[in-house]
Amino acid sequence: MLIAGFPAGAWGTNCYLVAPAAGEECVIIDPGHQAAQGVEEALKKHRLKPVAVVLTHGHIDHVASVVPVCGAHDVPAWIHPEDRYMMSDPEKALGRSIGMPLMGELTVGEPDDVRELTDGSSLKLAGLDFTVAHAPGHTKGSVTFQMPEAADIPSVLFSGDLLFAGSIGRTDLPGGSHAEILESLARVCLPLDDSTVVLSGHGPQTTIGRERATNPYLREVAAGPAADPMAAPRRGM
Repeated sequence: MLIAGFPAGAWGTNCYLVAPAAGEECVIIDPGHQAAQGVEEALKKHRLKPVAVVLTHGHIDHVASVVPVCGAHDVPAWIHPEDRYMMSDPEKALGRSIGMPLMGELTVGEPDDVRELTDGSSLKLAGLDFTVAHAPGHTKGSVTFQMPEAADIPSVLFSGDLLFAGSIGRTDLPGGSHAEILESLARVCLPLDDSTVVLSGHGPQTTIGRERATNPYLREVAAGPAADPMAAPRRGM
């Protein structure tokens, strides 16, 4: 399996291209702010042909390049219905008034083909299997994508802004909820095997085992309601 990732734009949002191997079809995950050029460079380097864009949530730092990327390759974008409005109205998702400047000129709106994700569904794209888990808390429509273990390759979780190395996504923007993100961590992340590789929306990769042992928020939900974790900085827009 080939996973090519790079941080893009002002927020350093991780964009991933996932394929069975070089020279084959691929899926693009979270082409955010200023990600279009990096996507094209990765496609050329690995000789990949995109078949879809999938989105962990609707914040502008994860979706800003959806329109140009989908348009250039005539592919659909998949997003949870509760976050779909953010593609066309990013200011609302950030609690801003429409018309206020947002990082200069950004291409906002929906691509021609938008498809909606549902909890527990299985996406079969580019010869790969992705299991979708609805994981609200950072936004109402946040999701994760999990790829199963295969041969000597561990399972991979594309966690978006649910879980980071050492932290979790912020919950102080419209649609955010601390209680919901803790419930999502307990339901989506805790059952996973320690060897599961976590590729998040920001920052370095980690594993479920490492986060179970060191992440104060994951330790809180593992220990139950009586836990009192040390504060840790949160990432994401």
